[in-house]
Order: sequence, then C-alpha cells, then structure tokens
Amino acid sequence: MSTDTAPDDAGPEIEVTEDAAEQALSLLEGEELDTGIAGLRLFVQQGGCAGLSYGMRFDEEPEDDDTVYEHHGLRVFVDPASMNYIEGSVVDYEDGLQGAGFHVDNPNVVSECGCGESFRT
Repeated sequence: MSTDTAPDDAGPEIEVTEDAAEQALSLLEGEELDTGIAGLRLFVQQGGCAGLSYGMRFDEEPEDDDTVYEHHGLRVFVDPASMNYIEGSVVDYEDGLQGAGFHVDNPNVVSECGCGESFRT
C-alpha cells in the first residue's frame, strides 16, 4: 500500500514500484539505516550530454523543504528544484542482461542521450 505524505497542492506524485522499493529497503537495511525515518533521495543535477541527469542516494532523514512520498514501505525524498523536472516519474528496478539497477521513467523528458543516463525536459 502506498502512502503519500506530500502536501495536497503538490503536482503529480513520484511513484516507486514494489521491486524498486524492495531493493532500496534491502540496501537501506544493509547500511543499518532506520527505514522508518531514512529514505531514498531522488534528485536532478546538471550534467550528462543531454543537460540533466538523475541522482539517487540514501539520506538519514528528509530536509525541511522536501516532498516526502512513501511507497511499499520506502520513503522517497525530493527537493523542490528537482521536483520541477521529475514530478510524475516512476522509479523502477530492472534486472536484465545489461545489468541491474534503478531506472526513472520520467514523463517530462523530451529527449535523452543515447546511453539513457541524461535527459532534457
């Protein structure tokens, strides 16, 4: 079950698939972080051949101005500047022949670089 703790006036929410949540929670626990407070920070940074790239890291707690979502027990923190680029995105975990990892499906992207690591909105 998903719980959204974002304010009522927030735009489309950031979603996390069950597979991605399970993988992230396992990694959080491996880092000995409290999954009730800590979470996955999803952000956008300048860089890459298309101009912007995604970043992810674990944070012990959200910042005061973060939007916080909770899906399948995983807390996700997004800062206001990043939210402008990634609202409505879905975080998934892919495990295939090309390797395993987290992937962001962002409906705001108008173009991506050939490797899929950077994007433009």
